[in-house]
Amino acid sequence: MPKMKTKSGAKKRFKMTASGRVVSAQAGKRHGMIKRTKKFIRNARGTTTLSAPDEKIIKGFMPYSR
Repeated sequence: MPKMKTKSGAKKRFKMTASGRVVSAQAGKRHGMIKRTKKFIRNARGTTTLSAPDEKIIKGFMPYSR
């Protein structure tokens, strides 16, 4: 049986926590900061954990990172 392949884009963008959650960068900070509120920019610093439905999709892309 051949090995399953990891999606290259997913391995660059997501990491798994020890408890099995998926961590990613906050969305919405690439451009257009002038129209974002200060509160949004502050809250979108760092990383965040994905929601359960999104997490399920990403785990399918990364079969060996569980």
